[in-house]
Amino acid sequence: MASAKAIVSSFVEGAPPGELADVLAGMSPTHIKALTISSPHLVDELGPAFKKYNEEQFATVKLPGASQPVIVSSHNALGGDRYYDLESSVSFAFDHATQKASAVESYVAEGETVELAKSILKALSAYVKEHYPNAAYGAYPTENGSKVAIIIVANKYSPNNFWNGRWRSLYIFDPSSSSLEGSIKVDVHYYEDGNVRLLTNKAAAASVPSGTGQAVVREISAGEKKYQEELNRSFTSLSEGAFKALRRQLPVTRQKIEWDKVASYRLGQDIGGGPGRR
Repeated sequence: MASAKAIVSSFVEGAPPGELADVLAGMSPTHIKALTISSPHLVDELGPAFKKYNEEQFATVKLPGASQPVIVSSHNALGGDRYYDLESSVSFAFDHATQKASAVESYVAEGETVELAKSILKALSAYVKEHYPNAAYGAYPTENGSKVAIIIVANKYSPNNFWNGRWRSLYIFDPSSSSLEGSIKVDVHYYEDGNVRLLTNKAAAASVPSGTGQAVVREISAGEKKYQEELNRSFTSLSEGAFKALRRQLPVTRQKIEWDKVASYRLGQDIGGGPGRR
């Protein structure tokens, strides 16, 4: 049987976009008494779960005095809960429980792919600003500086309308083989009078013979446009197919209700078609 810590950690790691604070708010002794009765300070022990969630979800944070958010991921981790941003040449400490940054310092990345990563960043900046209304992006030397990790994360939260969503793209470019591989993940949660969640994971692969930053981003753009179109077709198919099949096309009377006259209907006679009672 799973331990209480493992169960609560799974709640954290599975939190929908923008709802980690809501999950934590529910972790009071009243709400999870059965899980915490033997470990009253269980929430304080969830540091590893918070870190895993933030790094896998590409948590974003604005540094003091900065206008653009930076990304938290395993690809730009320095150890000791510190991360760096190549574009602004800084490193920062990140509190995984509160999702706040501090202790910002200058940082100079080193490695054979640093200049390539900067070239990708320049092209990526223009692409993201054109196609995403609210997104963060990054490019980082990875695997001992032999490859470049490219990340795009876009969040859109609308809790007043009971939905939140996140788009995550991760690509690894290997200049030695000119290969670009990665995945696109979409996570949307709708929770008005119910609980519906869309989770997708689309693998991506391409060859970039020229190996330039512009060419890499051009391939990313083409792949993401194609996937966006696939999603749009899928939504249309669901609306016109599976979702429509879940409900009647007409009421049991086989007649459409004239809603502008509904106030004057007499239930038995006008809707049912039978003689009304006097």
